[in-house]
Amino acid sequence: MIIKSLRQMALAAGMLLGTAGHQAALAQDVKADTRNNQYCANIADAASDARFALQKQALADMEKEIEGRLKVLEAKRAEYEEWLRRRNEVLEKADETIVMIYSRMRPDAAALQLTNMDEEIAAAVIAKLNPRVASAVLNEMEPGRAAQLANVITDAPKRDKNTVRQN
Repeated sequence: MIIKSLRQMALAAGMLLGTAGHQAALAQDVKADTRNNQYCANIADAASDARFALQKQALADMEKEIEGRLKVLEAKRAEYEEWLRRRNEVLEKADETIVMIYSRMRPDAAALQLTNMDEEIAAAVIAKLNPRVASAVLNEMEPGRAAQLANVITDAPKRDKNTVRQN
């Protein structure tokens, strides 16, 4: 019986020790959690500042990209304004009287005279002629000269073949 009671006491003592060990482990976990929370609270401002700095840098990069695109767009706008100005100048060079004269000429005679004329003026006259008359005149011209005048009329831009289009 004494052995039995000693066994029970040993068992009870073991349980108490196990419970105490468990409570000690829990106390250490609580201390670790407290330290972790304290650490997080201490670096929250620094982390917020770092995140703000990254966002600020990203915004600055986007602003630079937008400025670059605006410059490209402004250059294109200036190019188109110049094209429109030149086109209007060419069309103004062809006086209505001259256009009437060439519209009443035979196509072969008009073609011969327009071939020897300044390229822009000849193109302006052809552009202001009735399309049927203009096509007859261009048909009578040498094909190279007719194509050249058609390019001036449409003002086909002279682009470098190596130019890469930017988006």
